[in-house]
Amino acid sequence: MEKKPCLKCLLREMDEEAYMKQLHRCIELMDADLKTAQKSYEERLCVCKQCDYLEAGTCLACGCYVELRAAVKKNKCPYKKW
Repeated sequence: MEKKPCLKCLLREMDEEAYMKQLHRCIELMDADLKTAQKSYEERLCVCKQCDYLEAGTCLACGCYVELRAAVKKNKCPYKKW
């Protein structure tokens, strides 16, 4: 039986696996009108993977989680790389 994360917990109170599942669930459930097309999403992540500001999924330039930032169509890279 899969353990569901507490909906009233802070991220620091969740284990890493539960946190990652929640992040990806948020991206999956995002409204299609707000969501980046899959091809563009992958291209954005590819650019981020080459960036010196990426560390453990976080952009050190702005503090965002790059997978979440890249998933939202209107978002931009703080350094205008995408």
